[in-house]
Amino acid sequence: MSAEPRINDRIRVPEVRLVGPSGEQVGIVPLAKALELAQEYDLDLVEVAANARPPVCKLMDYGKFKYESAMKAREARKNQAHTVIKEMKLRPKIDPHDYDTKKGHVVRFLKQGDKVKITIMFRGREQSRPELGYRLLQRLAEDVADLGFVESNPKQDGRNMIMVLGPHKKKTEAMAEARQAQEARKAEAKANPGKSQNAAEADDLAEDTAEDSAEAPAEASADA
Repeated sequence: MSAEPRINDRIRVPEVRLVGPSGEQVGIVPLAKALELAQEYDLDLVEVAANARPPVCKLMDYGKFKYESAMKAREARKNQAHTVIKEMKLRPKIDPHDYDTKKGHVVRFLKQGDKVKITIMFRGREQSRPELGYRLLQRLAEDVADLGFVESNPKQDGRNMIMVLGPHKKKTEAMAEARQAQEARKAEAKANPGKSQNAAEADDLAEDTAEDSAEAPAEASADA
């Protein structure tokens, strides 16, 4: 069944409890009279409580109502936050440059308000040296302590050792800060004509992409 309310001539009852365009109670009137009033006001007669006896109908601009409802739903999705777990994989004997790169990814994830699953992968004889992985995880946790905390302590899982970092910042706070930064960039682009229209459109596309990704929880892996 359609979730859309019945409007105008789709309403099939002898009388309705009518609410005016400003929310005032008109009272119980014949359907024909309600339709006549809707025509006079150049508005729609919309059934807002079908199960009431008699059904409650309101005079409104239904097209405008649908548009405003869609905008409210879009804004609600912007403020919606889902827990996302990112994954970062490291080797116990990782070189300094690779470590800094991996740490940079972890910092970015935590700033976004996401949890990060850190996996140390042991191979061959490395499996006899679990303390290497433990020390590496401790080092990483200390390096990002201002952004996150150890939510799940290091533990052995077969050939791997796993630790989970949680962000200090809530996802909703991170999303709000990202939107503020984007608005600041847009304002700067308007004040500075040197920024191309393509760059401004890219910002809009990034915002839509961020909203879509926020709507669906997922586990992401960053192995690079």
